[in-house]
Amino acid sequence: MALANDLRKGMAIRYNGNPAIVLDVQHRTPGNLRAFVQAIIRYINTGKSADVRFSSTEKVELVEVSRQTLEFSYSDPQGYHFMEPETYETITLQDDLIASAKEYLVENLPVEVLKIEGRPAQVELPASVNLKVTESAEGVRGDSANNVMKPATLETGKIVQVPLFIKEGETIKIDTRTGTYMGRA
Repeated sequence: MALANDLRKGMAIRYNGNPAIVLDVQHRTPGNLRAFVQAIIRYINTGKSADVRFSSTEKVELVEVSRQTLEFSYSDPQGYHFMEPETYETITLQDDLIASAKEYLVENLPVEVLKIEGRPAQVELPASVNLKVTESAEGVRGDSANNVMKPATLETGKIVQVPLFIKEGETIKIDTRTGTYMGRA
């Protein structure tokens, strides 16, 4: 058991008997009132999010969390297949668990899978990934008065804004937190 004041983003708790992961935490002290902790949690079993409020001295039950590094292999209609690099065991995760991470998954990309009570709960990508540009319009000469950007389609199907000098076939670095262009790889 821990106090609600000790809650941090990424922790796993048991709320109303169900395991949940903490997505965001804010400590509030409104005027003359007592302090409280406002948290956004996502239930592991259902995938639904909830906005909950705890008294700052309320006790919260923590849940066992483990992390496992897996490599992405491929995706098919059954789901996304990951391989354990040491044992070569294959683990299949469903589309709802992958969420927006699918826009960055390329073969052999190492990801961390957060497991709560032995069940996969969340996929954490590296801070940046290198992706190949498959389609991009040519930059127009003289169209560079300011920092002009153009759309480019990446090998995963994601479309990002890149500078005019990026051409098809180049590999670029993408920030997985914001989904923006960082530079050439």
